[in-house]
Amino acid sequence: MEYPSLDKPKAGAIRFNTDSSQLEIYDGNQWTGILSTSPELQTGGTRALFAGGYSGGSVVNEIDYANLDTAGNAIDFGNLGTARRGIAGTSSRSRGILAGGRVPGDLNLIEFVTIASTGNTSDFGDLTITSHYGTGLSNGTRGIITAIENASWTSSNSNRIDFMTIASTGNAQDFGDLYFGTRETGGCESKTRGVVFGGTPVCSNVIQYITMSTQGNSADFGDSTSIANRSLAIGNAVRGLLVISTAPSVVNTVDYITIATLGNAQDFGDLSEGRGNATSASSPTRAVVAGGYTGSATVDTIDFTEIMSTGNFVSFGELVGSDRTQLGGLSNGHGGL
Repeated sequence: MEYPSLDKPKAGAIRFNTDSSQLEIYDGNQWTGILSTSPELQTGGTRALFAGGYSGGSVVNEIDYANLDTAGNAIDFGNLGTARRGIAGTSSRSRGILAGGRVPGDLNLIEFVTIASTGNTSDFGDLTITSHYGTGLSNGTRGIITAIENASWTSSNSNRIDFMTIASTGNAQDFGDLYFGTRETGGCESKTRGVVFGGTPVCSNVIQYITMSTQGNSADFGDSTSIANRSLAIGNAVRGLLVISTAPSVVNTVDYITIATLGNAQDFGDLSEGRGNATSASSPTRAVVAGGYTGSATVDTIDFTEIMSTGNFVSFGELVGSDRTQLGGLSNGHGGL
């Protein structure tokens, strides 16, 4: 039986849980198990996947991957079971989840891959509604898909939050609701907190968050420095980077937040070029943005920055497949892990 501590532990404190026979670390909010795996052991560094998208007037089934600890062009990973655009990506250390999408009709399918291997996707289950342009979050155990576009909702903006247990397969379940229904948002996470910002069709500067280990509705976090839609968010366990897009025009603005606190975002720097409908992934130290539309052309650009710095993104490499937009991204080293 576990007895309460006399004093609240400090973030980084370690204990051995005699009930679960597991070593645990206190992350500032809760005790969480210390994993015996790492991206370095599994994939020689954090591996990012970039899946599906829209290229030359057609949806594609391509999945690329890159090692975020180095730099260079992406490599072919495999193929989606169903070619589509507007995929929501999320992951644990070992498994990547690719949910929803448009073919052009909206889908509710969830597919998965084993990140350390290469190959095609397998069926996981279904979302609670058909959708595309969702935002993926994860605390390593639970995968969450939210801010999804569905034509049956007012302005196509669903406030739905779905969740699943990544290590198993099966259909998603209802988690709660966003207090501000939106779509085409950016999402980032720590081990405890998932953050969503921006949205379409009315551009927004709203940042909202959820506690991923529980179920319930989102709450207000703060505001980004400017309104955004078709936006991105990336980060590690401490800091989230908010990549601003205001389609149909594009900008290259990047904000940042400290995920454990609440408050408004601050200016970080700029992308190498402004673009929308790109995707993103992160390691504990680096954030990358891949693909997208510059306002005049679809690109295969991958650029990166060091998350705990401030400054502009620089060139990382290129996608191996088509120049494409509206693709999904994930990694085995994001902030929720």
